[in-house]
Amino acid sequence: QVQLVESGGGLVQFGGSLRLSCTATGFSLENLAVGWFRQAPGKEREAVSCINSSGDYTFYGDSVKGRATISRGKRENTVYLQMNNLRPEDTAIYVCASDLYLQSCAPSQFHYGTWGRGTQITVSS
Repeated sequence: QVQLVESGGGLVQFGGSLRLSCTATGFSLENLAVGWFRQAPGKEREAVSCINSSGDYTFYGDSVKGRATISRGKRENTVYLQMNNLRPEDTAIYVCASDLYLQSCAPSQFHYGTWGRGTQITVSS
């Protein structure tokens, strides 16, 4: 079964850090682009970050630029998103996505066919 599972979310204070994980089962992320998105209550889904299949291109949304780092696990079938200096406005469900035919970071969420269920980040002020 093709599946993405996120973990690593939680409740943190203003300025704290979290490392999110996106692990694939049933397929390999090695040659695929992986994106992270987030959605806060009452807001549209927002692109947070993406890494291409070779790892030599990364994208960060303006709202997290300078505070987020996306990377691939060297052995595990996992992509990580390190979030630093977290702010209350970062509170959202963070979801990773990929697609069996996607090697480059896609500008639209509609290019991603496989999605996880998400992990919640809550930042207290």
